[in-house]
Amino acid sequence: LTAGLESARREAESSFGDGRIFLERFLAQSRHVEIQILGDEHGNLLHCFERECSIQRRHQKIIEEAPSPAVDEKLRAAMGEAAVAVGKAIGYTSAGTVEFLLDGREFWFLEVNTRLQVEHPVTEEITGLDLVREQLRIAQGEALGFGQEDLEIDGHAIEARLYAEDPDNAFLPATGEVLAWQPAADIDARFDSGIETGSRVGIDFDPMLAKVIVHAPTRGEAAGRLARALETTRVHGITTNRDFLVATLRSPEFLAGETTTDFIERVQPQRCRTPRREELEEAGVIAALAAQHGRHEQARFLPGIRSGWRSTVMPPEEVVYESGGDEILIEYRSRRDGTFWVRAGENEHNAEVHSCGNGAIDLAIDGRRLAATVTIDGNRHLIHGPTGQVDLVERPRFPVRGVEAVAGGLVAPMPGKVISTHIEAGDEVEVGQLLIVLEAMKMEHRVTAPEAGIVTDLRVAEGDQVDNGVLLVVISSAAEEKEETS
Repeated sequence: LTAGLESARREAESSFGDGRIFLERFLAQSRHVEIQILGDEHGNLLHCFERECSIQRRHQKIIEEAPSPAVDEKLRAAMGEAAVAVGKAIGYTSAGTVEFLLDGREFWFLEVNTRLQVEHPVTEEITGLDLVREQLRIAQGEALGFGQEDLEIDGHAIEARLYAEDPDNAFLPATGEVLAWQPAADIDARFDSGIETGSRVGIDFDPMLAKVIVHAPTRGEAAGRLARALETTRVHGITTNRDFLVATLRSPEFLAGETTTDFIERVQPQRCRTPRREELEEAGVIAALAAQHGRHEQARFLPGIRSGWRSTVMPPEEVVYESGGDEILIEYRSRRDGTFWVRAGENEHNAEVHSCGNGAIDLAIDGRRLAATVTIDGNRHLIHGPTGQVDLVERPRFPVRGVEAVAGGLVAPMPGKVISTHIEAGDEVEVGQLLIVLEAMKMEHRVTAPEAGIVTDLRVAEGDQVDNGVLLVVISSAAEEKEETS
């Protein structure tokens, strides 16, 4: 509790200049439900129904929907009436949000956000309103052109926030260059994004890359459509929560409307999708033939000669890819008819490249037609195909020995600023003891001791800026220290 209070106080002081803390009733399985309100300078104030924002990590929303699957007409009227009462009590004008925690049929006031929320598009989708336009009209002194009785709920809308973060590493922010960004083109979805191919994601801003919003007649249709839109969106070069969002939207618990604020801990959706062996091999074939075609395009010979042509029988080309500890050996040889013999692992295939260029490849493997995109960054081959995204690392033919990791060293899990250090060289530490606190992208991360030992080296100080992977502290186990001393 003490550490939590200190962290909350620091964040409040940093963000709002007010470090005061208050306690609230603890609700173990509540829902986060908020009401959109609009008020003008002529005494008109109404609500635009509710949004549910219960799917959260680090107390930050990642999936929002309207209407809430837990709210019926009677409860909606009660919550809407309460929100309007709050707005009238403070004489509120403009667009705003009154937030509540909902437990069963009881709800408690949480806060008022005197602005548009990130999730406002789902309200726009079910009401047909343009909330930005309404906010500007109110600011110009105009009266609302409609009343509460004019608003109706049409269908269901869901929004997912696509973040540059690593779900397998406690959802910590990720940085890097967006090597390819291509929103799904064949799905009826709205993309509100601020990135493009070549954008650099740093540590100075919130790591949200895009909001993806869909609207459908039913909640189930909306969830399925949004999952597919995310799945077919091409985003290469940076770690994202895309697979986690897809797994959440397709989980039985989400589809059943069991969306409480403890959803992630309770359900534990798959955080990062692990491709099957056959998917890795298929991606390896795509990567190898795309790279071969690229070399052919750059080669200096008659343009009429087909890709891979040789005047004599040659041994097959070989390339080895790695992915998550798996190794994929790809061998291939061009035939005289322009097709390729390919071996992926132990399996032989016939392949034909119909077209290749500008990062896209159209090919057939054993007669099955495939369309994929390939982004090459050094020895990384990022493939987005029919089953999703697969990242492969090409093993060099002549490996270069790397730098050996420091035994007992703890590295920065993300780029950021050192907020505080809680140890010094020579200190004895216990398992789980707090060592260092880092801050980046509005979040704090606690670096704790993975085992008991002695701090032999502290490489950073309060206020230092560190990059991802930088060595922070070295801890020798008690046994190692005793052996070295003797």
